[in-house]
Amino acid sequence: MLYWIIFIGIAVLSWLVSSRLQKKFEQYSEIPMPAGMTGRDVAEKMLHDNGIYDVQVTCTPGHLTDHYNPLNKTVNLSESVFYSNSIAAAAVAAHECGHAVQHATAYAPLRMRSALVPIVSFASNIMMWVLLGGMLLLHTFPQLMLFGIILFASTTVFSLITLPVEINASQRALVWLNRSGVTNVYTHDKAEDALRSAAYTYVVAALGSLASLFYYIMLFLGASRDE
Repeated sequence: MLYWIIFIGIAVLSWLVSSRLQKKFEQYSEIPMPAGMTGRDVAEKMLHDNGIYDVQVTCTPGHLTDHYNPLNKTVNLSESVFYSNSIAAAAVAAHECGHAVQHATAYAPLRMRSALVPIVSFASNIMMWVLLGGMLLLHTFPQLMLFGIILFASTTVFSLITLPVEINASQRALVWLNRSGVTNVYTHDKAEDALRSAAYTYVVAALGSLASLFYYIMLFLGASRDE
């Protein structure tokens, strides 16, 4: 019962955080940047100001699909960020470039997260099937459930490592936005608010993953005690 209370609470919190992020993005997408810079302009300037010239800024389809790809060194901005002259676009573009700066400076948590990508990709493909089979065969073949827990734990570790990576990228973005003069007294607080709202989504995701991991561990331990 306690788990379900926690699970429902996190689900509601996740919905609230996601709704708040959408609202903030829409709100700050209506406020133009004083310098008239688009998301693409902001990204290219931040990269060059940090001495990074081997990273390409590209436009990718979708909404809030912005990401940095360390494999091909591209900052991929959604159309609503790439072409937009707004506080939201500037904040998102600078945040993604923060990851490029992390990559260029060999930021340790980013390296750890990148090293986990193949493991997490493999775990994500089979994890739910293994856990489902593990729950069905919990009393006859508990090792399958244990294997599923190990797979799920790898995704939880990935979520936890993602937190400092995302927070640090936002910190780098905000410092640069202020130092470079891209934001001013009026716009900087709004850019910070937008990035803070985005960071909450990663916190909720990590909490949800921890709660689910705890549930699977309790199931496994409960079955062990019954034997």
